[in-house]
Amino acid sequence: MNTKDLIRLGVPPGEATRRGMDLIARYLLAGRDRSELAAEVEAVVRDPAAFVDDPLKGEFARVLQRCKRPLRDAPAAWRQWGEDLEPEAVNQMGRACQLPVAVAGALMPDAHVGYGLPIGGVLATQGAVIPYAVGVDIACRMKLTVLDLPLRDLDRQRERLMRAIAAETRFGIGAKFEQRRQHEVMDADWSVSPVTRQHKDRAWAQLGTSGSGNHFVEFGVFTAEAPVGGLPAGEYVALLSHSGSRGTGASVCEHYSKLAMAQHPDLPKEHRHLAWLGLETAEGQEYWAAMELMGRYAAANHALIHRHLARHLGLEVLLDVENHHNFAWKERHCIDGVERDVIVHRKGATPAGAGVMGVIPGSMATPGFLVRGKGNPESLESASHGAGRVMSRTKARETFEWGKVNRLLKERGVKLISAGLDEVPMVYKDIHQVMAAQNDLVEVLARFDPRLVKMAPHGERPED
Repeated sequence: MNTKDLIRLGVPPGEATRRGMDLIARYLLAGRDRSELAAEVEAVVRDPAAFVDDPLKGEFARVLQRCKRPLRDAPAAWRQWGEDLEPEAVNQMGRACQLPVAVAGALMPDAHVGYGLPIGGVLATQGAVIPYAVGVDIACRMKLTVLDLPLRDLDRQRERLMRAIAAETRFGIGAKFEQRRQHEVMDADWSVSPVTRQHKDRAWAQLGTSGSGNHFVEFGVFTAEAPVGGLPAGEYVALLSHSGSRGTGASVCEHYSKLAMAQHPDLPKEHRHLAWLGLETAEGQEYWAAMELMGRYAAANHALIHRHLARHLGLEVLLDVENHHNFAWKERHCIDGVERDVIVHRKGATPAGAGVMGVIPGSMATPGFLVRGKGNPESLESASHGAGRVMSRTKARETFEWGKVNRLLKERGVKLISAGLDEVPMVYKDIHQVMAAQNDLVEVLARFDPRLVKMAPHGERPED
């Protein structure tokens, strides 16, 4: 038995599942009959009061009595891709599926702990949107552009490419342009929410910037073994970027998360970051409009980065592919055998409907992949959004030093312009294992190998 088995029995994720796992370990160490374990645990879950004085099961029983019962009699069905995921990420997925508005879920192979819904979590709800299940960096996204730069110039013109990145985007918290970029997104209706109205000027100043954390701009080698998107098979130079809606998106998340929590004061503590807004409410409609505006704004950031870099270098675009993650979509899915209109939250997960193209990056020293979705209904037509972290930022800064990292980057042929120690390749899962774990979700069309990487300088606070 494992944590997910306990959740399926109705054990509230968190302290109760931890005590349940303690019971299982002590039961086995005591040499008790393994074949009777599941039945004995289920008996405690069904009637904890009968076991509070039991020397082996009493602690688990008492915790069950203290905990608020799950919000549903049984969690909404969900499936996990990948093995050895963080136990707390699995717990978070289980908690999300206990919400009364939840109808289905999926956990991607790059999953790790987040606020509310785990990173790599996919959650379908009925008539409700959960700000923290969308994420703090609303509409964080990927964009890949294949350019007509000769492959040999990736090394020969390295300094020129570095100067172009420095000129055409900005990195770091609060990064902005003194001479503002122009894009039609700033002509949209920014009064859809008091937050977007208040922060429009800030958003304009940050338009075309990249931010900090795991956000990056990279030049690399794009390898297509077969024709893709009208592009013949071969090796090309490509530009890859990752960033989102910057400070304004974070402010939207913060404001509406607080409103959602105020509307659901009785939620158990461990479910607090999963508070939702009904889409029939004024607050829910406001958040949805603000989220969609942040989606357009994030797309504009990438469009400007790629447009200005191509123009700066005098290059033509041969292929463009992009996709959101950290977003919610109104979609129709078959849930429990019935076609339903639902809200699908993909927090750190890539849309992977049948034929839908997307980009799944690795790390600064490992490949990313251009993929085409297979439309798997069990994953709510989703896939991972990257490799996924295996180490916290604090632990990474305590563990690594630049000498070792730089040797690895040199071996991989990567020139790092700037980044923090908390973003080095070793803090990420093996991207090849992640891709293998989801071969029923996406088909790989091409590969991107980073060669020139720019992220926020070391010491910047992350905002991914």
